[in-house]
Amino acid sequence: MRPRDEYLIEAFIEMLSAERGAAENTLSSYYKDIDDFSQFAGSKKVALLDVNAAHIRAYLEVLTKRGFASSSQARKLSALRQFFKFLYSEGIRSDDPSGPLDSPKQARPLPKVLSEADVEKLLQFAEKEAIAPHDRPLGELRAKRTYALLEVLYATGLRVSELVSLPIAATHKDKRFIIVRGKGDKERMVPLSQKAKLAMSNYLEARLKRGKKYESQWLFPSSGESGHFTRQAFARDLKSLAGRAGIAVNKISPHVMRHAFASHLLQNGADLRAVQQLLGHADISTTQIYTHVLEERLRKLVEEHHPLAKLGKKME
Repeated sequence: MRPRDEYLIEAFIEMLSAERGAAENTLSSYYKDIDDFSQFAGSKKVALLDVNAAHIRAYLEVLTKRGFASSSQARKLSALRQFFKFLYSEGIRSDDPSGPLDSPKQARPLPKVLSEADVEKLLQFAEKEAIAPHDRPLGELRAKRTYALLEVLYATGLRVSELVSLPIAATHKDKRFIIVRGKGDKERMVPLSQKAKLAMSNYLEARLKRGKKYESQWLFPSSGESGHFTRQAFARDLKSLAGRAGIAVNKISPHVMRHAFASHLLQNGADLRAVQQLLGHADISTTQIYTHVLEERLRKLVEEHHPLAKLGKKME
């Protein structure tokens, strides 16, 4: 690396550390990404002060040939953007060569979704454990809590953070609905199924039997720092339940259950806007990740009901 280039990179890293308080791992990542580009530019006999948009574009093409995923390319380009923005703001360069470049398009992964049959199997197993006799009261309470959490999650599609932090007051106004305070401190109402209401009622009854120890403002209290059950603890219990129910543990998580809620609604004819509202998405583009479900439903609809599709089958 040219001494001048090394000096510029170190100045940028120093700024990140001093002004932004970036962690060591972050500083190391930035240094490696910019140094990698500097090596590429050096191989073309171009100094960092002389780099233009074409050089950066050529570097991204090389990264593609080297097998870097679009997400990794986007991260490296982000580091370069910040580096050249720093040089421009400091008056070291008169332009920012990264400005005209678009970030590499990243394929948005489809959400993992459990089948309706798997969800039904999981819920039935959780219910069986919740109503079974237990040697210890605490074991009964935990089984009822897991079942209540699972039924409410599948009935509402709440984010796991919203679910575990539900205040007990959320169920007071009207038990047909549950009041949720989500992202941006926005409140929304989501309907509860009969089974979810019953599971919650049975859990609260078992909780009351435990006495003052379980008096709390939270629906699912805990002795931890937050005062309520944690996301991590529920994820652990859910995977344990799935294993006992004979469902692959790597297929299940609270987030997968949220995806199942949305996908199964769409599969059964729900409107995308309604699902957006239930999920608490501020922008419908976030909900549109589920359009693959709608597309499949529409394809089947055409195949089963369109006269030309029926004619095609007869000709086969």
